[in-house]
Amino acid sequence: MEWRHKDLLDVTQLNKEEVQHIFETATYFQEINSRPVKKVPTLKGHSVVLFFAEASTRTKTSFDMAGKRLSCDTFSLAKSSSSLTKGETLKDTALTLQAMNPDGIVLRHWASGASQFLAERLDCSIINAGDGRHAHPTQALLDGFTLYQEWGSLEGKTVLILGDIAHSRVARSNLILMNKMGAKVRFCGPRTLLPPQIRKWDAEVYTDINEACKGVDAIMCLRLQLERQQDGLLPDLREYSNYFGLGHKQIELANPDVKIMHPGPMNRGVEINSELADCEASLVLDQVASGVATRMALLYLYLTRKK
Repeated sequence: MEWRHKDLLDVTQLNKEEVQHIFETATYFQEINSRPVKKVPTLKGHSVVLFFAEASTRTKTSFDMAGKRLSCDTFSLAKSSSSLTKGETLKDTALTLQAMNPDGIVLRHWASGASQFLAERLDCSIINAGDGRHAHPTQALLDGFTLYQEWGSLEGKTVLILGDIAHSRVARSNLILMNKMGAKVRFCGPRTLLPPQIRKWDAEVYTDINEACKGVDAIMCLRLQLERQQDGLLPDLREYSNYFGLGHKQIELANPDVKIMHPGPMNRGVEINSELADCEASLVLDQVASGVATRMALLYLYLTRKK
């Protein structure tokens, strides 16, 4: 497939065939990641700036490792070490980076739309690694790829996304991707953590965790994003855990071979029972491994496209 996209801003840009192509490409790179020597010269001579204006462990390290395993030069830039702390605008920072002629910029930013802002102004590829509450396309792709490896297809499956939906860019991106690949999506959380327009989304919405878990094929817990929340949305963490934390009772209500997921970082004992996070049905660490392969696929596709 000839890759036609300059930037990855949201999964809405991709059709089903393109997502499938990413999965197939990631499958190839997953095999490379299992070799004794995990490095190929595929992107030798290319360079990528990892510009993370928000804190990140998994996404940043995953992109860094993905680039290095493809022999791509990666350069990390955090807000604390950039001129943003001195009052420089995002535009001027990006133009400065472009003057150094990178092939791509992976951007995480607290402002929704930041990646699109850069994509409209820069010639190099922009890959959105999370922008505000808007989108996290690479997380959705790696989540989808993780389930694709388990099932072979997402068609006809039911996936429950549980927790802080209102503040989650992961929930929005996963909804679009799962629906695109033929899966049904359910959302469940406290009313105060559900977006006002959620009833218009293409998903079933629950406020009772036990009802939401009945017959599902996968359950994805979300982190409580307390840093984005206003006071008063939750009485306390203990009450949240009692009513919306994933436990053994909910797993018994789901399909027998249900898969358990979490994009991380996890708050054990709050969003998910610690034993479940480590059980055989858990795909949490598989998601991390899939993240490297998926991001290798994305760097390859976007950096080698015909211009």
